[in-house]
Formats: sequence, structure tokens, C-alpha cells
Amino acid sequence: MKNPPLRILRRGEVLTLHNVPPERTLLEVLREDLHSCGTKEGCGEGDCGACTVVLGQEKDGKLQYRAVNSCIQPAHAANGKALWTTEDLVQQDGKLHPAQQALAECHGSQCGFCTPGFVMSLFGLYQNHTVHGQAVSREQASQALSGNLCRCTGYRPILDAAEAMQKLPKVAVDEADTLSKLELLAQYPRGMDADLAYKTPENLAALLQARAQHPLAQLVAGCTDVGLWITKQHREFGHIIDLTRVAELQRVEQYPHHIAIGAAVTLTDAFAALVADRPQLADFAHRFAGQPVRNAGTLGGNVANGSPIGDSMPLLIALGANIVLMHWEKDQIHHRELPLEQLYTGYRQNILQPSEVLAWIKVPRPTTTEFTRAYKISKRFEDDISAVCLVVSLHIANGVVQRASIGAGGVAATPARAVQTEAALRGQPWNAQTVQRAQQALRNEFSPISDMRASGDYRRTVLGNLLQRFWLETQGQQEIDVRRLTAQGAAA
Repeated sequence: MKNPPLRILRRGEVLTLHNVPPERTLLEVLREDLHSCGTKEGCGEGDCGACTVVLGQEKDGKLQYRAVNSCIQPAHAANGKALWTTEDLVQQDGKLHPAQQALAECHGSQCGFCTPGFVMSLFGLYQNHTVHGQAVSREQASQALSGNLCRCTGYRPILDAAEAMQKLPKVAVDEADTLSKLELLAQYPRGMDADLAYKTPENLAALLQARAQHPLAQLVAGCTDVGLWITKQHREFGHIIDLTRVAELQRVEQYPHHIAIGAAVTLTDAFAALVADRPQLADFAHRFAGQPVRNAGTLGGNVANGSPIGDSMPLLIALGANIVLMHWEKDQIHHRELPLEQLYTGYRQNILQPSEVLAWIKVPRPTTTEFTRAYKISKRFEDDISAVCLVVSLHIANGVVQRASIGAGGVAATPARAVQTEAALRGQPWNAQTVQRAQQALRNEFSPISDMRASGDYRRTVLGNLLQRFWLETQGQQEIDVRRLTAQGAAA
């Protein structure tokens, strides 16, 4: 198979590269092919943020900026988009961009290795907010920088820089010019020829036909996990089908009783849709990896990958989500729908047929009797993988548990529903005695392994403790959350 041309808009010009293999990362293209070494390679797995770049594309008539990890982003995923690295921000007269200038003035850099990544995350924040006159709070800056790690400065001077850059003379991208050039760039053939190694179908029918013709091709939808297979396992893929350009699957559709999230919707946008219905999930959504990972990864990719420590699946299981699988047969689209937890058959194994694609995730809307909380236990607060993830959703009426739905991660070979614990709760009075019995049932239901993140005994203990925390929260207690603990409450 041949490799399609790679066309990126950079510094106002279309950059065309030929013969880029499908598994080549954007970072490799930048550093090795274009000799743009300002973007650094740190961890090679999307954890440290040193490789952060910003990609821009049209959305609803506007230019959308997204900071992503170039170390795990396939170069072809940037095809047809605008690209900025730290080297692209210096103005024609040699002056630094406000994000760069503020970091220098606030002493936000010491060894400097991580600095380009921080600059680019700040640039994305600047373009999405500051240039439009929207003030950026310290909390917003912290969230934007959640995927960037620094071992030298602490983070105070970097957060100071995020606030200081708003006070410097504004520097704005010519968005009208960029959008017009992106529109012209979109006129180039995307490449759906049968002999192309990297396919980017733009509609659902084309995706399903390509999948039917090439059932052994590697599907990617954000590549935040497949990227690690490339960088850490050195796997090569002779044929990749990228579904992130499929128009139908980029949508979040609103219905009276549920929302339908397309498989190509980014985690950033998918969690925004979930939080809109259930505001209490905001903290949990923020803790799902760093922002560059959420900006690139998709909800469909996370679900289809089926990692037992993926945080979205326990949440979706507890919310009663269904998935829609689709395939192409006899010149028609066929589909089947099933509860999400029925997708998995073993560790990273599922029931998908070779020609099938996970297309939609359908999430029921909340009811007035629903009480839902999501808990993530990890060593770092941000940008870390869960040791235990537990999501509990109960429907309580007249003091009795009418329905119980519990999703758990990190405690079995697959994301799992705690069916025995649900049974122990269903139809029971919602009181301390019921909770104690359910705690024991939850600890007995799973036999988690011990690994570098936690021991099996720790995980079982935490499961029960989190259910106790859920009970306390239903009783109105807030001081059990350390982020809401005041000095007065601590003294008491």
C-alpha cells in the first residue's frame, strides 16, 4: 500500500509531505523530517506534555484550537489542519508571544525542557479565551495545564504566567485568513483509494465500507492508546482507518430521554455533554487524563479499547448506557444495540465482529430520583491512571432503593457492573445497615490483582470505603471531600 500525502497549514503556508508511514507520529515528523526541535520528547506516552502542540480546525464557522500530545498523535491525524509549535509563535519583529513573554517574566522556566509544552497549552488557552476578551481564572489555567508536568519550578510561577499573559498587548492569529486557507486545504482529496495505507473516511457509509473491505486494518479514534502501542511496543500498522473525520460520528445528538454521543466525539466534548446533564460529574471529567489527551482522544475509542482501568466505562455502565455497533452488508448499513457492559468478553477482548464499528454511545438522561457520584482513586490528582474507579447511581424514592447501578474499574479484567452489590441494594431501605451489607458485598464481588498502582487488598478496601462515602454524601455531608474542607472544618 502507498502512503497518502500529508498536508498541514503552518505559518500561513501549506506544507506537503510525501511517503509518511501511517504509524509515524507527528512529533517524529516535526523533529526528524522538518528539523523543528523546539517541540520536545519526554515520556513518549502522552503523560508529561513536553511534546504539546496546538492543532486548529474549523468548527461551526469558527477556528477551534486544541492542545494535543504530538508524541502519540499520528502525523496523518493532523492532515488538513493548522499546526502551531513554540517556534511558530514569535512575531515577525522578533517579539515573543504573550504566553512566552509571561513565562519569562514570571520565571516559569528553569531547565526549560518542559517549557515548550507549557507555552503551547497556554497558547491554546490564550487563543480560545484571551483574544476574545474572556478572562482566564487561575482554576481555568490549572485545568488547561493539567497535562503538563514540570520537575523544576513547582507550578506557581507558571500559573502566575497564565494570569500575566492576559495583561500584555494582545497578539491574535488572523483567523479569517486561516479559515479560508483551511477551506482550500479541504479541497484536496482526503484519500480513500483502496491502496492507501492511511484512510480518513468522511461519512459513515464510507467508513463502514472501508471496514468491510479491510477487516484487519487498525481502527483509530484519537490514538491516545494506539499511540502507545507505536511508541512503547514498537508496533507497525500497514493499514490504518481513522474514523475521527466521519461527520455523523462527530455529533452529540439530543433526544428527550437520552443523548447519543458519536464515537468520534472527543473526550473533551463528550464529557461536556455528560456534565451538562449531570453537573456533579465535572470534577470526575476533569480528572480523566490531562487536557491534551482529552482533546485528542474520543469516547468511542476509549470504550472500544476496553481497558479495565479506563475511567469512562464504569461511568457509562452506572448511567445505563447502551452502545450501537454498525457494519456494511449488501449495500446497506446494519446495526445492533446492547448494554455497554455486554461488549467485553475478557481483557481487551470484545464481541465486535471484524467488519463492525462501535458508532454511538447512548446515555439516558437523569431522573428526579437519581443520585449519582463518580470516584477516582489515583496517586496523582490529575493526569494519572486510576487504581480504583467507582461510579454509583441509585434511584431512591420514599427512602427505598428502587434501582441501583454500579460501575467499577481497576478491579477486574474488564470494566464491570457490580451486579451482586446492586442486588443487595435493590428494594432495601436506604440506611446505614443496608450500606454496611452492600459494602461487604462489593468487597466480596471482585478479586482485583496487585500491581504497581495498588494491592488487591487495598482496592477491595477502597471499594467499600467509597460506598460509605457515597452514603455520607446522600446524607448531605460535604467535609469528607478534602477539596471542600475548610480550616474551620479541619479544626473541628
